[in-house]
Amino acid sequence: MRTIVITGASDGIGAAAARRLAADGEQVVVVGRSPDKTAAVAAELGAPFHVADFARLAEVRSLAERLAADHARIDVLVNNAGGIMGERELTEDGFEKTLQVNHLAPFLLTNLLMDRLLTSRATVVNTSSVAARLFGRMDLDDLDNHRRYTPEKAYGDAKLANVLFTRELHRRFHARGLTAAAFHPGGVATNFADGSTSAMRLVYRTPLRHVFLMSPDRGARTLLWLLARGSRWQSGEYYEKKKVARTNPQADDADLARGLWERSAEMVRVPAV
Repeated sequence: MRTIVITGASDGIGAAAARRLAADGEQVVVVGRSPDKTAAVAAELGAPFHVADFARLAEVRSLAERLAADHARIDVLVNNAGGIMGERELTEDGFEKTLQVNHLAPFLLTNLLMDRLLTSRATVVNTSSVAARLFGRMDLDDLDNHRRYTPEKAYGDAKLANVLFTRELHRRFHARGLTAAAFHPGGVATNFADGSTSAMRLVYRTPLRHVFLMSPDRGARTLLWLLARGSRWQSGEYYEKKKVARTNPQADDADLARGLWERSAEMVRVPAV
């Protein structure tokens, strides 16, 4: 039985994957932002849970401490929490909210758990998106999108950051037993765009969702394939529909991946090991 930590597991593909994995006998640890929804999913599964708001890095640090204290092994970390935001907003930590929730918070959580992950020879899976290819254009000197903010660009940049983070996790730690992958689940009918001013909300929050979007169970298929025992896939890659896929050309820039890691480590105050 593996210990599998899933963030963003109170709804959507995170909850769908948690249900399937628990049914298969895995020890799932449910992490979510909403206390009520997170507790409800955990109660349904008989699983432990933690509540953390990724818009507050202090809560991410507290989450890492609780996970390390409660679990001698962490075999899988699924960085699934995220979403598209509305007007440009800074968190209490001083960072643009889209960047923090989708990238800086999971970057911090993974780094704080790194010793446990390496000891467990763990797998780290980052939920990315086709938005990385459609909207992403990363500038290390403007990660907060102070100059060119739109909800779509900020989200695309953050999802591109998830792929670059995956590449750099592989480069830095694969030789020490860590495997990493990023994936696009597809357009999934969830509350993903709640609170956003993006035109994407018209699909996610209207009857159009029944035409263009898939169920969370279907959206979780690539994630479950990546986590299946004995599944063979290449570490450090980005996947769509259970296959290595092309994404934004910037995702193949090794210097950009290294620079993003170093800049992110500086922003969240962890060593750039």
